[in-house]
Amino acid sequence: MASMDTARQAPPRTFFLNDPVLRGVFYQIVVGLLVVLFLLWIINNTAINLQAQNKTSGFDFLWKTSGFDISFSLFHWDRTSYYWEAFLVGLTNTLLVAVIGIVLATLLGFTLGIARLSSNFIIARLATVYIELIRNIPLLLQLFFWYFAVLKAMPAVRNSLEFPFDIFINQRGMFLPRPLPDEQFVFVVVAFFLTIAVAIGLRIWARRRLDETGHRFPVLLVSLALLVAIPGLVWIVSGADVPFDPPVLQRFNFAGGVQLPPEFVALAFGLVIYTAAFIAETVRAGILAVSHGQTEAAQSLGLKESDRLRLVIVPQAMRVIVPPLTSQYLNLTKNSSLGAAIGYPELVNVFAGTSLNQTGRAIEIIAMTMAVYLTFSLLTSLIMNWYNARVALVER
Repeated sequence: MASMDTARQAPPRTFFLNDPVLRGVFYQIVVGLLVVLFLLWIINNTAINLQAQNKTSGFDFLWKTSGFDISFSLFHWDRTSYYWEAFLVGLTNTLLVAVIGIVLATLLGFTLGIARLSSNFIIARLATVYIELIRNIPLLLQLFFWYFAVLKAMPAVRNSLEFPFDIFINQRGMFLPRPLPDEQFVFVVVAFFLTIAVAIGLRIWARRRLDETGHRFPVLLVSLALLVAIPGLVWIVSGADVPFDPPVLQRFNFAGGVQLPPEFVALAFGLVIYTAAFIAETVRAGILAVSHGQTEAAQSLGLKESDRLRLVIVPQAMRVIVPPLTSQYLNLTKNSSLGAAIGYPELVNVFAGTSLNQTGRAIEIIAMTMAVYLTFSLLTSLIMNWYNARVALVER
């Protein structure tokens, strides 16, 4: 009996890799060591090659004078500016195009996606032709078309195309009036953002009220009224003033106003037109993914077509739309680097191009450029994943 109890208490030992938990830990340690060794080999090999070529490394070049011009910048730039300022110029120019492109491409893409499903034959066919045409032409060729065939074919400065509100377009770009707000206008800006916070709180309250009582509150109309009334009232009370400095044609060019170079206009327009075609298909797929029974149920309640889309179909379609929409936002941000092909001074052109050629610090500059795009991508994904979690259906 004693020998049998001993055998039960002490089962025969097996090789530790047969244990799935220990095996998983062992493989992770091995892979981690291989990755560390690979990185150490790359670092050592890079250091040896730099030493053999008698090249220095480090980020001290950022505080050296650049000595080159940049055609478009959101802040002061001249030849005496430093390389870290060139990095900021490329960063802000890239961010400017990305933000404008995402906002406009989203609006245009949602409009086209819904239009393609329209019961109106002409509207649906026009949207289809636009989407299929734009999606199947490479973006770089489209940028060349907008830049060389459209903007560079515009009339000269003296024969500029004039639009309402003192807007002019010619070969040198687009000229807009420059707003010159006074010191009191800051109160209007603060009131505007506070009103947005109130509108968000009102929307949350209206949704809870709808869930509890079934009664709708016109939150959109009330929010729009507040956004107009409260800042407007603060404007009147504070006496704020926003005069505009319009562009005025001089002897050889326009003076005053804001000049948007043709490179910026072509890149922003091309990114919006191209990305909107893909967003439209994403929106169409999301709407078609909603069961047709939801549409029939909304019709049985007497909802108009616009209300059916806004209140029933689109909210349910968003859970399908958001993940691929995130990819389109990331693609638009990364595709902004194609601006280098038409001379727009974005990050790749200014920093990974001109700055790299002048300093020779390829490793440092490319690493900083990659870090910027990685940061943009991670932040965009983080925001969109948070929004996707908010609009996802909750299972009961």
